[in-house]
Amino acid sequence: MHKGKLKSWFGDKGFGFIESPKLKDDTFIHISTLNDMSRKPRIGDIIYFDIEQQTNGKARAINCRIDGVSTKALKRKKHHGYKQIPEPGNRAVLFLTILGICVFAYYRLGLNTPNIPTQQYKSPINETVPARSVPKTKPKTELKPSFKCDGRQHCSQMSSYDEAKFFIKNCPNTKMDGDKDGVPCEKQFGKYF
Repeated sequence: MHKGKLKSWFGDKGFGFIESPKLKDDTFIHISTLNDMSRKPRIGDIIYFDIEQQTNGKARAINCRIDGVSTKALKRKKHHGYKQIPEPGNRAVLFLTILGICVFAYYRLGLNTPNIPTQQYKSPINETVPARSVPKTKPKTELKPSFKCDGRQHCSQMSSYDEAKFFIKNCPNTKMDGDKDGVPCEKQFGKYF
């Protein structure tokens, strides 16, 4: 490590030169090498430094410190432990999530329908008109198969009539309706129609 005296300093440009009795030429110093010092350098300061040769052949001071000047104290982050304060954006997302859950529960539990007791409710329909008798039938509960177009085109590749109907209706290039009447695979699934 070398020791020298700050011979010149250009504060507006952030550099200067160090004069050292052991070195032949003055050494260039940049403000960035003194960032951790508590004050800016002044002409006449004693500076300790190492030398780095630049590509242009000139010497540059690195690892510099000013004699008698303290370094800046490192700022430490305050440790909050497990308690973390959410950022404003995160608070909004949290609020909207909770609001969404509440709305879902409100409608799911049926809290949005008014409770009208049946004995107090009066029908606007004239009760003298006889009601028509409607035959009671169970609604069909058909399970919709989950088919998807996967390139099959012929009746021999189908496993059911519903699958063939799906393919002819939704998939391109099928060859299952020879007479173009909308009924697929008539020979194979003839019992369905």
